[in-house]
Amino acid sequence: MNEEIEDILHRENIVLADTQKRGAAFFIDELLLSFLLILALWDSFSHANNVEEIINLTNTFVLEYIVVKIVYQTFFVMQYGATIGKMLFKIRVIEIQTLQNPSFLSALNRSIFRVVSELLFYLGFLWGVFDPARQTWHDKTAKTLVVNA
Repeated sequence: MNEEIEDILHRENIVLADTQKRGAAFFIDELLLSFLLILALWDSFSHANNVEEIINLTNTFVLEYIVVKIVYQTFFVMQYGATIGKMLFKIRVIEIQTLQNPSFLSALNRSIFRVVSELLFYLGFLWGVFDPARQTWHDKTAKTLVVNA
């Protein structure tokens, strides 16, 4: 682990969130956003006659869904330091420099690179599993950590 990060964590008595909590929070957020997508497009989904039509409909709105994910992640991380999933598991995102909620630009950076990581077969998330500070690609680019709240 980076010595600077290790010193900050030790000095401030901050504990990194474990991978299981982060994974569960991720699952909750994805479930919530998927549910909102289905709710928003209910008229179209209810008229789909088979699974293929549902998949085609979902693919039609991929860009909109990505934008919603970025807005959701950016807003909640900037405003509360945590998404709804993270709040449920009592973990939060902090900027390494300030130990506070990420700024707008930091939260936006984190959200965009989170989506990039998802599009690249979740490799950035896998990186976080093996990183000593548990930083995913989106944490590294935004200079953030996910810690116990």
